[in-house]
Amino acid sequence: MGRIDNLLVRWGPRTVMLATGIWMLVFVGMLAGLWRMHWTWAVYVVATVVLAAVVIQWTNAVRERYVREAALPQFLKRKLREAYPHLNQKDCELVERGLRQFFMACMRSRKQFVAMPSKAVDAMWHEFILHTQAYKTWCERALGFFLHHTPAEALGARARNNDGLRRAWYWACKDEGINPKSPSRLPLLFALDAKLAIAGGFNYVPNCGDIARKNEAGGDASGTYCGTHFADSGYSGSAGDFGGAESSSSSSDGSSSSDSGGDGGSCGSGCGGGGGD
Repeated sequence: MGRIDNLLVRWGPRTVMLATGIWMLVFVGMLAGLWRMHWTWAVYVVATVVLAAVVIQWTNAVRERYVREAALPQFLKRKLREAYPHLNQKDCELVERGLRQFFMACMRSRKQFVAMPSKAVDAMWHEFILHTQAYKTWCERALGFFLHHTPAEALGARARNNDGLRRAWYWACKDEGINPKSPSRLPLLFALDAKLAIAGGFNYVPNCGDIARKNEAGGDASGTYCGTHFADSGYSGSAGDFGGAESSSSSSDGSSSSDSGGDGGSCGSGCGGGGGD
């Protein structure tokens, strides 16, 4: 991250807040009759709005590039292989890409809770957090806030956790150009545990019909989850808009680039198999 980008990430949001505060004071002053409306004030207001929009968009672009490209500590892969000795270097690189996809979902969720859907990615994330200063610096530059750790989980009884998983699902799908309501394959973050045969991991298939077909064929689909459940109102929480993610995506500064799928960490059909094949 260059010097200008560093300054922007550190001071850009503060600049927007300061400009907004000054604009509000002027606006309240005009309403109270302390100042007369004049064209110079109109120019100031327009300039403030434009500046704020530019700074916000630029800051989001810098953060997104940082999440995608900034180097993560190399020891994370070594620690992951200690936890899961059957993984090779390429597997660990996939898990790192899954962690970046998770961070991207957190960034786009604007401080709303995002749940972790993968045991493998969770292991790498937890190891990162143990190195507090490096992790704190990463969070400040990538997200603008410190992201606390929560264990990996699947859909259950708690609405907050379900909505957190829905946000992870929605943004991971958007990152790879997948329709979150009717997925043809799994995004990387939700495919890793099954693909890498993680003990106790969460196995997903894209569609609930895949589970039914496997059961009908005499297979065992117990403990397998499906992507279409995230839009299913049968689970507690906000299913219609994926925990609010869909309703906010149209105004999200990074959403347009996420639909291309060009840099989302997808492993294509190799990750789409889901539940333990």
